[in-house]
Amino acid sequence: MKLSTEHIDSDSRRSPSDDEKRLSAKEGDFEALGHGGLPPDPDAHLSAEEKAAIDSKLVRKLDIRLIPWLCLLYLCSFLDRTNIGNAKLDGLEKSLHITGGQYNACLSIFFVSYALFEPLTNVLLKRLRPSIFIPIIMTLWGVTMVTMGLTHNFQGMMAARFFLGMAEAGLFPGINYYLSCWYKRDEFGIRAAIFFSAAAVSGSFGGLLAAAIGKMSGIGGKEGWAWIFILEGLVTVLIGIASFWMVFDFPDEAHFLSDDDRRRVLRRLKADQQSSAEHEAFKMEYFWASIKDWKTWLYAAIYMGADVPLYAFSLFLPSIISSLGYTSTKAQLLSVPPYAAAAILTITVGYIADRTHQRGLCNICTSFLGMGGFAMLLAGTSPGVRYAGTLLGALGMYPTIANIIAWTANNTEGVYKRGITLGIVIGWGNLNGVVSSNIYQAKDAPLYRQGHGIVFGYLTVFLLGGSILQYTLLKKENAKRRAGGRDYWAEGKTEKEVEALGDTRPDFIYTL
Repeated sequence: MKLSTEHIDSDSRRSPSDDEKRLSAKEGDFEALGHGGLPPDPDAHLSAEEKAAIDSKLVRKLDIRLIPWLCLLYLCSFLDRTNIGNAKLDGLEKSLHITGGQYNACLSIFFVSYALFEPLTNVLLKRLRPSIFIPIIMTLWGVTMVTMGLTHNFQGMMAARFFLGMAEAGLFPGINYYLSCWYKRDEFGIRAAIFFSAAAVSGSFGGLLAAAIGKMSGIGGKEGWAWIFILEGLVTVLIGIASFWMVFDFPDEAHFLSDDDRRRVLRRLKADQQSSAEHEAFKMEYFWASIKDWKTWLYAAIYMGADVPLYAFSLFLPSIISSLGYTSTKAQLLSVPPYAAAAILTITVGYIADRTHQRGLCNICTSFLGMGGFAMLLAGTSPGVRYAGTLLGALGMYPTIANIIAWTANNTEGVYKRGITLGIVIGWGNLNGVVSSNIYQAKDAPLYRQGHGIVFGYLTVFLLGGSILQYTLLKKENAKRRAGGRDYWAEGKTEKEVEALGDTRPDFIYTL
């Protein structure tokens, strides 16, 4: 038997347990109704053109309700984890009497707790519901941020950074998983890119904000660096509390949708994956399936190749620019343009990758920008050349993060396996943030040759090299599946058993 080689949508797969239970109670069994496992079509009587218009309107409604608020959450998250770089310029080290090595330790401890808790968070998100889990962790990390502004020594800052990493661990993998439960495969990448562009925007916004807040030094007996933490932490707490009303659960429970719109969302997701979704209760076999999948670890290496340079860049950009000879305030302001340009390119690459389905090639092309930028930082001596290098460096790193996440989700089938895989990939990248925190040493200022060289190596070996290897292996595997070389995997199995194979089913074609 020769299986179909059409794309199976792994991005939009999600557990429909609650969806189908509720709709089954109202409508009856979908299979019995002859819908092929799909919820009843409220638009069955309409023409194709009318259906397309309704679908476009529905997607716009989802975008308006979901994307802006989620972007705001991640903007706060990335701002709160990297503003310590801005605080450093405003005298944090001198005030707390910490050395350069101790400062780097404060950066490192965040990534330890962040990476340890990250693989577990998507399971918690699934069980606790997004509208509960996300606001709780956000409020907790906002409170932790405030305490960072109240610390008086190295030990206090280390403790605060550890708990900050623990609280923030669930947001990035959780939101990417959450978005994949709302959008189809060729819609997910651009929205993941828009969501992640908030990280670049936070870099721009963080520099401007830190320059302004730094002027508050002396108010209430607190220095400028302390006010950066306190004020930004308080804003995060307020946004976290508001998120109890602004973050929605999965489509079957979203109160901003009518009953018909809920059915439309479920129909478009299930039809897009071209198979009827089955309920998945959590089993350890999903964990082991992710662990044993070679794609998981290669994606983790690729992600590390982008994430380590990105965190090193974000944490030390103010210091790098300051080393060019600019004052603290001017260095904060000059950190804005690289981030702004990166945000624009991140969205552009997300759009192109969605339309072309060539995520690997997008990664490869973008990585050359980053490599070129850090080559300029390595070889350049004039402030103008090195500043241009920071601009190219940002352009070569930020777009690849969202693209790698979308690429991973595209090629991992199954609700829990995808969630665990995303947690492992992102968690491994963030664990390597410990490396990011120690790349730039005070003794290497002002040229930071060693730091720039390490970043260049990560971009070359892991981001570029890993992307080329993954692209090549996936292309070969697709060729085998299209030629029927994997059909024996499905022999003797029922339709339900074949579907349970996930991305190892013979007719699952990988996104390149």
